[in-house]
Amino acid sequence: MAPKELEELKRQLQEMLNLEFIRPSVSPWGAPVLFAKKKDGSLRLCIDYRELNKITIKNKYPLPRIDDLFDQLKNAKIFSKIDLRSGYHQLRI
Repeated sequence: MAPKELEELKRQLQEMLNLEFIRPSVSPWGAPVLFAKKKDGSLRLCIDYRELNKITIKNKYPLPRIDDLFDQLKNAKIFSKIDLRSGYHQLRI
């Protein structure tokens, strides 16, 4: 990793730690980190989970059909929305 990328990695990780989006891990498993350049020139942190996904036990639950989901909404009176600007960090996992 280039020195500029290493500095950006440290900055982004510290920011996510401060916001409690992430926490230190003691897991024996890990995944490589890389950056993708955005249109504005800034760097987007990406994690390559392909190798980890190969050994992960998959859930065997079917996805719901879209028409069934819409049927569940037909009598709804209140709807809400979320800010997806930082979409990956909206829900705690």
